[in-house]
Amino acid sequence: MPVEDLILVAAELRNFLINTILENGGHFAANLGVIELTVALLSEIDPETSPVIWDVGHQSYPYKALTGRGDEIKNIRNKHGISGFPKISESPLDWFGTGHSSTALSAALGFAEALKNNQNRHPVFAIIGDGALTGGMAYEAMNNMIDLNYPLVVILNDNQMGIDPNTGALNKHLVHLQKDKQPQQVREFFEWFGFIYQGPFDGHDIGVLKKTLKEATSQNKPHLIHIQTVKGKGYEPAEKEQTRWHSAAKYIKVDHPSPKHQETKTNDQRPKTYDQGLKTKDQRLKTKDQRPMAKWQNVFGETLLELAYSNQELRGVTPAMPSSCGMMPTLEKYPDRFFDVGISEQHAVTFAAGIAAGGKKVIVNIYSTFLQRAYDQIIHDVVLQNLPVVFCIDRAGLVGEDGPTHHGSFDLSFLLPLPNITILAPYQSSELRSMMHWALEQNHPVFIRYPRGETPIQAQNKLLSNPTEPKIISQSSNPKILISTTGIATQLAINALEKRPELFNQVDVIHFPAVKHATEVPYLPQKNYQHCITIEDGSIIGGFGQYFKYSWEKWNNNPTNQSNPKFHHLGIQDHFPSHGSIAELQEDEGFDVDSILTKLNQLLINS
Repeated sequence: MPVEDLILVAAELRNFLINTILENGGHFAANLGVIELTVALLSEIDPETSPVIWDVGHQSYPYKALTGRGDEIKNIRNKHGISGFPKISESPLDWFGTGHSSTALSAALGFAEALKNNQNRHPVFAIIGDGALTGGMAYEAMNNMIDLNYPLVVILNDNQMGIDPNTGALNKHLVHLQKDKQPQQVREFFEWFGFIYQGPFDGHDIGVLKKTLKEATSQNKPHLIHIQTVKGKGYEPAEKEQTRWHSAAKYIKVDHPSPKHQETKTNDQRPKTYDQGLKTKDQRLKTKDQRPMAKWQNVFGETLLELAYSNQELRGVTPAMPSSCGMMPTLEKYPDRFFDVGISEQHAVTFAAGIAAGGKKVIVNIYSTFLQRAYDQIIHDVVLQNLPVVFCIDRAGLVGEDGPTHHGSFDLSFLLPLPNITILAPYQSSELRSMMHWALEQNHPVFIRYPRGETPIQAQNKLLSNPTEPKIISQSSNPKILISTTGIATQLAINALEKRPELFNQVDVIHFPAVKHATEVPYLPQKNYQHCITIEDGSIIGGFGQYFKYSWEKWNNNPTNQSNPKFHHLGIQDHFPSHGSIAELQEDEGFDVDSILTKLNQLLINS
């Protein structure tokens, strides 16, 4: 197909994605930045024979649209819709599933090894952003490419952005390169790793991209093609505010600007209906609940700012998520004490361990799904040395539309076996604030997990004197059943109580904010329950419920107890939950309000 026709394809694709994502939600700016690259790449290769691996993968929408899934983009990330990331089970053209950063080069190297003895040596492609190159795993892969005798093409998509602006030495070199147009230093850097370096090129010039790709695939050597792109290309609000437009929420579409009218828009002007949609959503939420709501990450951010103001010794660390985790206001106000270390979770944890060992207080904010990447550092560098690092674990539990690569299902399961730590799980904003204050007073590691989403703001948001103390939500004079909850599962139990109060006449409901306490024996009610229902927003296997049962059997020495209650665990089942709304997924996993009531009713009937 002539280049002129491919340019028209790219324009149509951009218009399609702008319309579809703005109306239905999804990752936005990153996809607009790789449209020309995707069109050029697929015009030069056969994706059925040449593996294409997208690092992180949130920029794979154009690739999905051009590989037979265009009609499904409108349902992307919805329950029963396609994934927002590459997924092997979704299409044979998704050669490798991604979702986390800095994995594509290692996977591509593996494909090259697996295919090297094939008679037809089809090239392997890895598309990685400059943000993902802040992750150490990418360098581990590059360190092993020097002797590769296979056509492996790495495309460096240099847009100066992850979700937030990039940090670190490589980013500075790339910025200077773009400014001074002197590629020699960057060329020497990648050639040192064994690449044939080409670039930098305009990543939106399809003709140049086609020519470069053709040259790169003609040799049995690893090539690195360096392209410079604009995140949000072709939609001015996204170009101007790239962090804000990383992802677009669903909204009721009345009108929105077409690409040909974008030149007349001002710098801070967003599509009218985007704001209207958010306002309508907020109004619906407040009408239903009648209480003002706050995002959990904003509660964290506001509390952190308070703590930083009052404690000059406090330090903070986040691996490339300052705006989305709520740390950005504190980082901007105190840049000498709060650090975005890039996509380097392992480094972030050991860096914090060093700060703590040096006598300073430190808070690490990290998503539950990314905490998995630093497990060895948590054990070896923090917990084994009993260093008082405070971990604020955002997006714990089910996160919704981002699906299995981003659910925070496993943090309790992999943290609970570790000695000498405290794990806390709030269900209210006042608890999170109080826990952060409390944690900084401790002399051992503390982990505070909280979910994605919103929480009611308490009218009197005072600090709790002991935020680890169990809270009795409801109790009866002669209970048969104990409902034991933690985190946002407590709110689900409360909602069940409010929906069917008559079922709770023989039921105690207790919220346990401390899943595990390093220095205290767990509180266990001294009553003869027949059954205990545990509810959690996390994996049942190895989670809160099973640890509560273990604690009960170990610590409950009530002489009047003839036997332990029979335990029933509600939470995330033994699989990877799919994508969908959080409410839909809670129902699927069997710990939503109706599932709680069903289980309770069954036990009461049989008691």
